[in-house]
Amino acid sequence: MLSYILRKLALIIPTFIGISICAFAFVRLLPGDPILAMAGEHGVTPERYAELREAFGYNLPIWQQYLSYLGQVLTGDFGVSVATKRPVVTEFSALFPATLELAIVALIISVLIGIPAGIFAAIKRGSWFDQATMGVALTGYSMPIFWWGLLLIIFFSGYLGWTPVSGRIGLQYFFRPTTGFMLIDSLISGKAGAFRSAVSHLILPSIVLATIPLAVIARQTRSAMLEVLGEDYVRTARAKGLTPRRVVGLHAFRNALIPVVTTIGLQVGTLMAGAILTETIFSWPGIGKWMIEAISKRDYVVVQSGLLIIALIVMAVNLIVDVLYAVINPRIRVH
Repeated sequence: MLSYILRKLALIIPTFIGISICAFAFVRLLPGDPILAMAGEHGVTPERYAELREAFGYNLPIWQQYLSYLGQVLTGDFGVSVATKRPVVTEFSALFPATLELAIVALIISVLIGIPAGIFAAIKRGSWFDQATMGVALTGYSMPIFWWGLLLIIFFSGYLGWTPVSGRIGLQYFFRPTTGFMLIDSLISGKAGAFRSAVSHLILPSIVLATIPLAVIARQTRSAMLEVLGEDYVRTARAKGLTPRRVVGLHAFRNALIPVVTTIGLQVGTLMAGAILTETIFSWPGIGKWMIEAISKRDYVVVQSGLLIIALIVMAVNLIVDVLYAVINPRIRVH
């Protein structure tokens, strides 16, 4: 088991270097000049412009800039935001709980609905339930997040008035955050109605963010179950007189679990990408909204470091998924 984990950790090193190159190159392909964005496009003298370029290292060759940035990152220094003059890690740590809370709730919704829907669609293959489930899943996968989010806001917030339009909690609730997770902080704050307000603010963003992962998980679960249900050991279990619930739950689903776990792990990247649009639409104060604001302000340090930190989180989740493979199926460890 240890050697298996070490092999997976060794693969992270070249992946990390490749992602750092992509993040470094991406921000330099963005239009605009970061120096002019910092100093203002009007009124900056050539001398001041040259001083700022030298101070931030933009006068060095591109490969030296990258090596300097990589050296800083390896020491845990992700730079300082040009706009706020605060360390990127500090800002990320303050905003990440909001994104993590939204992503966790969205993932829970996706798993709790997607897996049972996929299982029943496979069991009732060809029925109206199967066709309806897969049709809804295809629609959810194809639906643009920004359009879906605005549609839900118009209907549930504007027309029905059931849910808030934006934010994490009502403005009437004031308390110092303890964990950064609004559901937990509102619950332990002791303020009447705070938890209900936090839940109501979380409903629409989590549904919007969960739509695509839910569709993918449902389709993958159905596909994996259909493949397993045709195996000889499942037919043998049925021939022995085992109940359908035991055949499906113990024999079929357990062996179909690996591709489903793979799909769930891959959805973490989808959730991080979808959070950027979702948080912007609902004014959710997380890292997605933070990244969009950094791009608009030409805060390149925040953009490249934010991308790298998010990539590290996704790689860590994928490593956990790989370890789960070995727990679910020990035969994987020998490969």
